[in-house]
Amino acid sequence: MKAYSKYKQGLLDNSLEHRSAIRNGSYSGTTSGLAPGFVQGNVVILPSAYAEDFYKFCHQNPTPCPLISVSEAGDPSMPALGKDLDIRTDIPEYLVFRDGQVAETLTDLTSIWRDDLVTFVLGCSFSFEDALQSAGIPVRNVDSCSNVSMYRTNIPTKPAGPFKGDLVVTMRPFSPKDAIRAIQITTRLPKAHGAPVHIGSPSLIGIRDLSKPEFGDPVDIYEHEIPVYWGCGVTTQVALEGAKLPFAITHVPGKMIITELLNEELSVL
Repeated sequence: MKAYSKYKQGLLDNSLEHRSAIRNGSYSGTTSGLAPGFVQGNVVILPSAYAEDFYKFCHQNPTPCPLISVSEAGDPSMPALGKDLDIRTDIPEYLVFRDGQVAETLTDLTSIWRDDLVTFVLGCSFSFEDALQSAGIPVRNVDSCSNVSMYRTNIPTKPAGPFKGDLVVTMRPFSPKDAIRAIQITTRLPKAHGAPVHIGSPSLIGIRDLSKPEFGDPVDIYEHEIPVYWGCGVTTQVALEGAKLPFAITHVPGKMIITELLNEELSVL
């Protein structure tokens, strides 16, 4: 028990170190591969007047939007996710939406924070990347120190209130053997998007060119590898475009909130 506590504390120190670097502005890159062992999350921040409809949107679309935590209105802390976590400062880069369009990017929300803002944190595929690597399965975007490839698809989500739009997916290429194992592993992690939504031909889900992702970075796909696609939390950003809210905030794709929850705890959330 003491050995496990020491192990967890070592992981936690690593997680806090990364979050501190993000908070003080010394790191602003992708969080893929950072703080292994800890849950990372997609973030959506919007006025409380829209919170109920957005909650319904997440409930109706649990694969791309696996809800982990919701804040109290106006409270930038989320104690369930971290003792010292501050949602205004602890993400490398934020997107500010106005009327459904990205109006600006910021690295600190303090100057625009409002008392009516509610924060939603959703599960992220960076958590299952950790599980894949622990099983000895190489993850191309992590190995190449790049952001994961993300694509808009033609798969519709279930609308709720003003929120609507098509599914966004992440893609990772694997050998056939590793693809089977990746499916088995991620199926057990529904709070990190769970099982893939598609494998193989991108055109079947409306993706024209895998070398040109709408979000993130392209990765090499080697001969005999199979592209595997998972639901992605950036789906919420497409939903915000459809909702055309006067004001909302998200993370920049691939730049997530690092929490103090262990990935192994996802199965009980």
